[in-house]
Amino acid sequence: MRRPIAVLAAVAALPLLAGCGGSSKKSQASTAATTTAQRYGCQVVKAPPPKGPQHLTRPATRLDPNKTWLATVDTNCGSFTITLDAKRAPITASSVGALIRRGFYDGLTFHRIVRGFVIQGGDPLGTGEGGPGYQVVEPPPAGIHYTRGTVAMAKTQTDPRGASGSQFFVVTAEDATTSAGLTPDYALLGRVTSGMDTVLRISFVPADPNTGTPAIPVVMRRVTLQSK
Repeated sequence: MRRPIAVLAAVAALPLLAGCGGSSKKSQASTAATTTAQRYGCQVVKAPPPKGPQHLTRPATRLDPNKTWLATVDTNCGSFTITLDAKRAPITASSVGALIRRGFYDGLTFHRIVRGFVIQGGDPLGTGEGGPGYQVVEPPPAGIHYTRGTVAMAKTQTDPRGASGSQFFVVTAEDATTSAGLTPDYALLGRVTSGMDTVLRISFVPADPNTGTPAIPVVMRRVTLQSK
C-alpha cells in the first residue's frame, strides 16, 4: 500500500552504488558516496536489505498517558529523540511504541528527503509502499500546524484522515501547513525534543528531486523507547 505524504509520492528507492560498469565505476561511485557522507556529517554505511512484507497484528495495549515517552532514533547521521504525544494521540503513539518495542524500526531507512519540507522513513520495504500489516486511524488534534520538529504519520491520499501504519515524517519546514499547504490529515505522533540538528543534517543530504531518494543510505540503526 502506498504511503506518500500529500501529492509528493514516494517511490522505490534506487540502490546506492548501482552501476553497469566495471570496478572503476564502482570505485568512483564508492568514493562519491564517501565524500557525500563525510560532507554532511554522516557515517558511510551500506543500504540495508528490505525486511519485506510484514503481517503484524494491531497492538491491544496503550501507553500510559501520565508518563513521558521518549523514542530515540539512532542513525548513521546522528541521533534524535521524539517525545510521543500519548495524551493527544494515544492510539498512534501506542501503535508506534509497540513497533519500537518489537525492534520493527531497527535497520530501516529514511527513504525520502525533501529539503525544506520533511524527512520520511519507517518503511520495511524501503520504497514508500510498506507498513506493519495493519492500520490504525486517529484524526489529528484540532487546529494542528505541522511546524518544524512535528512528527506525524504518512498515509495515502485515499486513506482516511488520521490513518497510519509505520511510516512517519519529521517536518523540517518552519511551518509546512503554511508554506507547503500540508493539510491537517496526518496523524500526530509527537515532536522532536532533542537532536533537531541531526534531523536538519539528514534533511540536507542530497536527494533525487523527483523521488526524494537520498544519495546515500540514511539508516535507523536502532530505535528505542523509554518512559519517565
